[in-house]
Amino acid sequence: MSNPNDREVAEQEHEARRSGLAAAMLRIGASLDLETVLNEVVESARALTGARYSVISTIDETGAPQDFVSSGFTEEEHRNMVEWPDGPKLFAFFRDVPGPLRIADFPAYIRSLGFSADFLPSTPKTFQGTPMRHRGAHVGSFYLAGKEGGRVFTDEDEAVLVLFAAQAAAAIAHARAYHDERRARADLEALIETSPVGVVVFDAATGGLVSFNREANRIVESLRMPGKPLEQLLEIMTCRFADGREVALAELPLATLLSNAETVRAEEIELSVPDGRSVTTLINATPIRDGDDAFVSVVVTVQDLAQLKELERMRAEFLGMVSHELRAPLASIKGSAATVLGRSRNFAPAEIEQFFRIIEEQADRMDSLIGDLLDAGRIETGTLSVAPEPSEVVDLLDWARTTFLSGGGRHRVVIDLPPDLPQVLADRERIVQVLNNLLANAARYSPESSPIRVEAAREGVHVAIAVSDEGHGLTPERLAKLFRKYARDGERSADGGLGLAICKGLVEAHGGRIRAESGGPGQGARFTFTLPAADDTGGAAAGAERSRAAAHSDDGERTRILVVDDDPETLRFVRDALGEAGYAPLVAGDHEDLVHVLEKEKPALVLLDLMLPGTDGIELMEQVPGLSDVPVVFISGYGRDETIARALEAGAEDYIVKPFSPTELVARVRAALRRRAEPDSFVLGDLTIDYDRRRVCIGERPVALTATEYELLRTLSLRAGRVLTYEALLRQVWSGRNSDAKIVRAYVKRLRRKLGDDAKRPAYILTEFRVGYRMPRPDDP
Repeated sequence: MSNPNDREVAEQEHEARRSGLAAAMLRIGASLDLETVLNEVVESARALTGARYSVISTIDETGAPQDFVSSGFTEEEHRNMVEWPDGPKLFAFFRDVPGPLRIADFPAYIRSLGFSADFLPSTPKTFQGTPMRHRGAHVGSFYLAGKEGGRVFTDEDEAVLVLFAAQAAAAIAHARAYHDERRARADLEALIETSPVGVVVFDAATGGLVSFNREANRIVESLRMPGKPLEQLLEIMTCRFADGREVALAELPLATLLSNAETVRAEEIELSVPDGRSVTTLINATPIRDGDDAFVSVVVTVQDLAQLKELERMRAEFLGMVSHELRAPLASIKGSAATVLGRSRNFAPAEIEQFFRIIEEQADRMDSLIGDLLDAGRIETGTLSVAPEPSEVVDLLDWARTTFLSGGGRHRVVIDLPPDLPQVLADRERIVQVLNNLLANAARYSPESSPIRVEAAREGVHVAIAVSDEGHGLTPERLAKLFRKYARDGERSADGGLGLAICKGLVEAHGGRIRAESGGPGQGARFTFTLPAADDTGGAAAGAERSRAAAHSDDGERTRILVVDDDPETLRFVRDALGEAGYAPLVAGDHEDLVHVLEKEKPALVLLDLMLPGTDGIELMEQVPGLSDVPVVFISGYGRDETIARALEAGAEDYIVKPFSPTELVARVRAALRRRAEPDSFVLGDLTIDYDRRRVCIGERPVALTATEYELLRTLSLRAGRVLTYEALLRQVWSGRNSDAKIVRAYVKRLRRKLGDDAKRPAYILTEFRVGYRMPRPDDP
């Protein structure tokens, strides 16, 4: 007969366990954080069953180990568990156990499976485990070991284990579903935010604005009042339909318009405000209903028709231009042929020869125009290729001048070159084509009595070649449009509107840039383009050898180039182009591991897509410190001047607009790397830094610097013209060993004192308040 006291103790223990279990369930249910839930599960299960150790191991959807959560282990025991060689095999064995498992002699059981049992100083005697499943899906396993007093686990202990395992499995499944949902939502939001079509969402009941993307904001930006929110614009806007109807939103609230739940497809609507500003758009509207078929919101897509209308205008101009340009030589050909064939008198052989010469010249003109059209198409599709080789600038200019004069040019061409001009990397025929276009353009818009001047000078790692005339000049508005394809404005164009666009494409394919300048109408114009300098003069073979050497570091390894782009086709194209050029491309489809990749791989240059899911490249330049330590070249389909300006202001080394050819890509990468290559010396006023000898002088006076002081000065001088933040300096000079900006300020103070630099009016190290420091470029005014 049982003792009443024993029954009372048992009931008290049972009640305590039930209360503890209920309290644990409440704590588990109170949190949505997976880590908190799993830690609560292992702690509570261990306490309620009297186990010394508690472990949850989770697996991902493929069955691979994922997380390991434990309780009761000392740091040494946890380390031994993780480093135990047989651990993965044993966990894999338990992972396949179909149901709960209780073992009275755990060490003997492990040895019977062929595993060692010495992973803990005192391997627990008893053990119980169970798989964790949620709706049939296996998400991991839950183990308890070492019940107090060496006792075996009971049925009640097993019930607790199974109950907690179910709670943990549900938490894991819910966390994964939540993560998948958030990722899907983030992907959708990134897709909408970066869409080239404006997207606006309205609440159906109130007509209130729920959300709008970047493009929608850009479309209506010209209608907004400065400092006023977009919601205020909806109160004053008028919608004018293609059939003449007008709807003023102030008189007919948006909620009333939306209440009809009508679907709108491709409706051309002009949006205007009272002061006359307007924008023409193409609108689509789709009502959204919930599960009960209730009308909850309206999604409106907005397309700016200004760009489409501009394309249509350019197309019409292009067709008119081609028709005009082809008609002129055709008329000459037809007239000459008709005169010879239908002659009413006998022409002298010399006269007939002249007619045939006209036919030949005009046929050549048509052939040239067709060639320009084909080049324009290759530039547009990124298939234009060039074959650069070391070339003397004087030879290119002489060739171009001879071609210009032999083709009927009447202007005097004055060439002015410095004696120490280096060779350039150029496809000779293509660069002569650029020069001929610029010379013909200058001749067309300047008097015959005025000369055309051609000059060249070195600009860093490039050589700049300029063609100047004393002709009509250009207004600032027309300067901005000069290099657009098929642009023709009557004041100045080149070769029927194609020449300057082709010049731009050819120069950029070499890795250079082209620009136009003018003081205004009547003050002439100056066109300048750059080509990479080729300092050695070993001819084509040397140029090819240099190209291969540029893709290798000093130790002979291939130079690493990191490419970050979410477009698989672009990644494949860039990877192949860089690989062919001898570089070692590293590709990444997203930016999630960018910090880790930069630290591990230490690339020499980063090719970064401007638009990435959930962010853009300019934001990454601000958020990822490591990007300030390497040259960054943006690749993007956005070619707007303001976008390129933003990228360069953010610290980008260069900007390539898609589509681009492999030749242009490699040329720009090579030029960016050469710009960042350490020069032999740096001279700023009286300050001279000899990098090879690590020697610093002010005039003739040597300056003694410590290793850290020299490294700080060297880092600032190599980035002259750019602001280096405190964080960047700490990372580059102190290798991240110190995080206090005060040490940077202290070393700058000491440097200034040794250089004789006045802190109030510094000449060498300039302060950017609360940001960092910079050194001026030697060529800054």
